[in-house]
Amino acid sequence: MHVSFNLAADIDAAMKTAAAAAGIGDAAFSPEVRAADPRHGDFQANGVLACAKREKQNPRALAEKLIAALPAGITARYDTAVAGPGFINFTLKPAALTEWLAAFGTAGKLAAGAASAYANQTWVVDYSSPNTAKQMHVGHLRSAVIGEAICRLLEYSGAKVIRDNHLGDWGTQFGKLIYGFKRWADKDALARDPISELERLYKLGNDATPPGSPELEEARRELVKLQRGDHDSLELWKLFSEVSKKAFDEIYQRLAIRFDHYLGESFYNDKLQPVLDELTQLGIAEESQGALVVFHPGHPRFAKQPFIIRKTDGAANYATTDLATMLHRVGHFHADGIVIVTDFRQSDHFEQLALTTQKWFAKTGRRMPRFHHVTFGAVLGEDGKPLKTRSTDGTAIKLKDLLDEAEERALAVLREKNAGRPETERFSDDECRAIAHHVGIGSVQYADLSQNRSSDYVFSWDKMLALEGNTAPYLLYAVARIRSIFRKAGVEPGAPASEAGASAPETPAELALARKLVKFADALRLATDTLRPHFLALYLYELASDYSAFNNADKVLTDDAPVRARRLALCARTLLTLETGLHLLGVRTLKRM
Repeated sequence: MHVSFNLAADIDAAMKTAAAAAGIGDAAFSPEVRAADPRHGDFQANGVLACAKREKQNPRALAEKLIAALPAGITARYDTAVAGPGFINFTLKPAALTEWLAAFGTAGKLAAGAASAYANQTWVVDYSSPNTAKQMHVGHLRSAVIGEAICRLLEYSGAKVIRDNHLGDWGTQFGKLIYGFKRWADKDALARDPISELERLYKLGNDATPPGSPELEEARRELVKLQRGDHDSLELWKLFSEVSKKAFDEIYQRLAIRFDHYLGESFYNDKLQPVLDELTQLGIAEESQGALVVFHPGHPRFAKQPFIIRKTDGAANYATTDLATMLHRVGHFHADGIVIVTDFRQSDHFEQLALTTQKWFAKTGRRMPRFHHVTFGAVLGEDGKPLKTRSTDGTAIKLKDLLDEAEERALAVLREKNAGRPETERFSDDECRAIAHHVGIGSVQYADLSQNRSSDYVFSWDKMLALEGNTAPYLLYAVARIRSIFRKAGVEPGAPASEAGASAPETPAELALARKLVKFADALRLATDTLRPHFLALYLYELASDYSAFNNADKVLTDDAPVRARRLALCARTLLTLETGLHLLGVRTLKRM
């Protein structure tokens, strides 16, 4: 019998079949199936009340009628009960739990089950997007970490994902940078630490070109030469871009982030005027006080706030570039969905971008993709105020330094724990450093992803490196504990021989763990559909907690063969799910810790 990966969807379809058998058409009935409070069952259908009201029926009587009409495949797998004024609770039978865990018992089967929700869809995800010739600082962390997790969630759910790093690699700052480079560049410093040297040169160039000065005019001439394609100016710009990308990639490698494209602002430079021409010809854009703008009359917030797509001095701006970017992603990549990850302060800009694109594409017959501006809140210090992004010397805290500190703090904790282990079980210093790398970086990533991205969160080293609570170390340690059981048993996790003859779960702890495991599909769907990774993080924490309760209550390596087999199977499925979920969040796991 076919086993559905998404059990909630399976129940939803069955409820609609039952409604049709009971004389209620699909259009009139939405089952509203969702995960239930574990005290009452695994899933709950809440749509009976609204349907009963429309049909002028008693909701409990209608619920009983629908249960009686459920397909045999559902009643064979679930115990059903009517609760309250007409809620229907579904509780998986132990044999059905075993059936699901067997059907999705390997990484390949689990991935295949998940890869249907977004199959045949192409999504472009735009995230990180630092400025070239500048250091990545702590402010760049959230976009990079959240964006990568969203990419992985969409990919796992079947989408073709195109990762695009929309770099800030064009604009007025390059005139001042070239001005400073030609006068004060230090070749040794450039070879040793190119980004720091470029930042120094830009600061010198900016300080040397105050408003109204001849030096500012010289910097502007440098910019004009670059914009017109002067060979020497372009060669300098390419140098700035190359060393910047190399520095960025070192950070991305540490965070296990990769990109398919680095299509920065410069890529769209020759694509801007056609966009402005078309918007003008279509009557969407118009002149207003010397600027070219798009109005959105009747909009509750933007009726009097035009979207400026060309400034009064005739120069393009972010809006111009972003419109050209939308066109390229639809025309070249054939995107079904576009996700842009930035902080909440850019919400108005991207809402106006979406409104303008909708008008534009509607008039030209282009297909409008699903568009999501994924925003995030601020990172706060432990004093509850926005985390200071400036160090004592006035320069931005480098993201590299933050990651270095994470690894060093993790190493200090690990060395302390390691000293207390039996000498024969201690890690070498090299092993400690390798483990600290995964724990330190993973702790920073997970501390961010475990929060609702819309909320501010407090950056606390002690909390994020703790072995208790919803933290990366707690989850990584759970993975390592499970692996240690299989080492002790002398078998590989998931080995068929170790699970042969397994009986269905029986004890309360076994049943609770098995029920949590089958909810992976719901957590994955919720995190992906809402583009909120914290739903998956919360599930993983709850799963690790349920595993801990199971491990404390029930001995795994018992002499009773069927019981041992089923408990090893539960351990293997928990390990598979924890590792899969953590990898989807970008957190790399460990075999020993």
